[in-house]
Amino acid sequence: MNTESNHQSLMQKYATSEVMAKLGNIKTSNGFTVFDAVRSGKENPDSSVGVYAGNEESYSLFASLFNPIIQEYHDYDVAGQHKTDLNPEHLTADSLDSEGRHIVSTRIRVGRNLKGFAFAPAISRQDRRLVESKIVTALNNLTGDLKGSYYPLENMDEETRVKLVADHFLFKKGDRFLESAGANRDWPEARGIFHSADKRFLVWVNEEDQLRIISMQSGGGLQEVFTRLARAISSLEKELAFASTDNLGHLSSCPTNLGTAMRASVHIKLPKLAKTEDALKKICTPLKLSVRGIDGEHSESKGGIYDISNKQRLGISEVEAVNILARGVRELIALEQSA
Repeated sequence: MNTESNHQSLMQKYATSEVMAKLGNIKTSNGFTVFDAVRSGKENPDSSVGVYAGNEESYSLFASLFNPIIQEYHDYDVAGQHKTDLNPEHLTADSLDSEGRHIVSTRIRVGRNLKGFAFAPAISRQDRRLVESKIVTALNNLTGDLKGSYYPLENMDEETRVKLVADHFLFKKGDRFLESAGANRDWPEARGIFHSADKRFLVWVNEEDQLRIISMQSGGGLQEVFTRLARAISSLEKELAFASTDNLGHLSSCPTNLGTAMRASVHIKLPKLAKTEDALKKICTPLKLSVRGIDGEHSESKGGIYDISNKQRLGISEVEAVNILARGVRELIALEQSA
């Protein structure tokens, strides 16, 4: 293993020579190895985690590498029992910004991968096509306000492309970390975007996860956004089986996205409170919230608007994650108004 001091990732910390020797001759059923798992972290010294799973088996066969990374990142005992709760009646997330002065928009997304199929870093070209077909069939069976259309990225016409870019729906080829992990192979084949007629429900197909299920709308309607998402997940689960385990919850190629695999967020105006992003992060850390610019990780704030989201995903339920966000947002709005 590369032990250069410029590698600061969790991979570098836990992929010791002893661990790599122990796991070096093990392969998953589709030939994925521990060397495949750590490739992205080795090629990108600035990785924070630096490992990717090729399939469900990776988490059990390479547990001596993945478990300590998961435990440190999530502050979670991997011998524990993950819990799930998608019942909107258990939320306390209404009336966050009744005057509409602070919250610009609300968005909740979850990642899902189909049970029995390899994840993005290791899936075959044929299986990626099959995954797309299964997902699109399920999406086309949605009804009511969830009903919509699927737009394949491959051979997309210019009119559709411009429309999806304008709506900020079009996702790009994965970054260099995903490139090193093997997740960008055969791009843009078997990738696409589904959205409802009112554009409040969206699914990305075969991006980093096989499904990124997204519910969103303008304003601070966190309760409504969660309710729509829960209905969509329930409908899709009638036709699709998702990869999960009792202790890790829903599985993803990236171990940061286990458990609920949920990111609940608001774009919120905090011009007085957020003199700098660092100052805002100091306020948000004890509230268990993450801070980003409005264009995602490593982006800048614009006009005092920040993206605030739940930090913890594993070991708490979906309802708990959203309630943590709601409590934190109420606190931020109160601090902003008194600043």
